[in-house]
Amino acid sequence: MKLAFKFGAKHTVALAVLMGVGCGVAAAQDPIVVGTAAAIAIQAIKPKKQDLRPKFEGTVMNSNSVLITVRSKTNELAVQTFTLSPDASVKMQKVIDKGGYQYGDKVTVYYDPTTHQALRIKGKASKPI
Repeated sequence: MKLAFKFGAKHTVALAVLMGVGCGVAAAQDPIVVGTAAAIAIQAIKPKKQDLRPKFEGTVMNSNSVLITVRSKTNELAVQTFTLSPDASVKMQKVIDKGGYQYGDKVTVYYDPTTHQALRIKGKASKPI
């Protein structure tokens, strides 16, 4: 039985590379060859800071210094009311002094999932009526 193989240019190059790698590995295992390399300092890649708190995006239906009611941006039937944390309540009072959030203002509420307490509210308040 006679087998014939056709090698193309790609196969020949791949075979040559594999043979070169095999010889390089065999040479690297030789204990007689000793080489020194200088250490290279590289800058560490820092991961992007991700906000792990859940958020709720939507439009304001009602707000005051104690709570905020928001309708979901994606589902008009989803409405959530969040009580404000002490820090968020102080910031909300400052916003209320300037006119507050009006019906329809777009906001993002970052909240604690266990207590449904708003930790931070991000959004631009419209001008007072």
